[in-house]
Amino acid sequence: MASYHYLTASLPEVRADGDMPLTYKEFLKLCQSNVSEKEYALLESLTLDSTEGPLIEDWAKFYGMLTKELNYQRSISLGKSCSSAYDKDGLISQVVASALAAKNPLEAERILLEYEFGQLDQLVGLHMFDSHVLFGYALKLKLLERLTSFEQTRGKEEFQGLFEELQRRVYSL
Repeated sequence: MASYHYLTASLPEVRADGDMPLTYKEFLKLCQSNVSEKEYALLESLTLDSTEGPLIEDWAKFYGMLTKELNYQRSISLGKSCSSAYDKDGLISQVVASALAAKNPLEAERILLEYEFGQLDQLVGLHMFDSHVLFGYALKLKLLERLTSFEQTRGKEEFQGLFEELQRRVYSL
């Protein structure tokens, strides 16, 4: 297993309650000359749904369970039937319920993000300067990228537009 002492030590801290310290593209640029071609290719194609790479298999199991629980609880709250034939985790169910009870979608995303960061920290465990740390860091950046894609102003404008269209339709009846 490769050791990345300098690279991992030089990466800025990534926190669930903080800003993105660097873009994923900048992260890849740092990795390009420091990791093997195989690992770079995995990092370059990495998504939150990836299944290949150090730490990624364990992440995929967790993320799949989280996604299934989100889909299940959303379907139930909408009154739709949904299969519950999957491995349930009590803690994941509680976190999802807490997120779905949040005041707004951004707060819900922050609840999920905090939990996902904690899970990644557990998966990285005592690894210090190897691929596990690197891939854990990469996933955290991907999660923060997702969070920063939610733009409150644009969301309000979209909501207002939809609401006005709905009002026009109601008044035209």
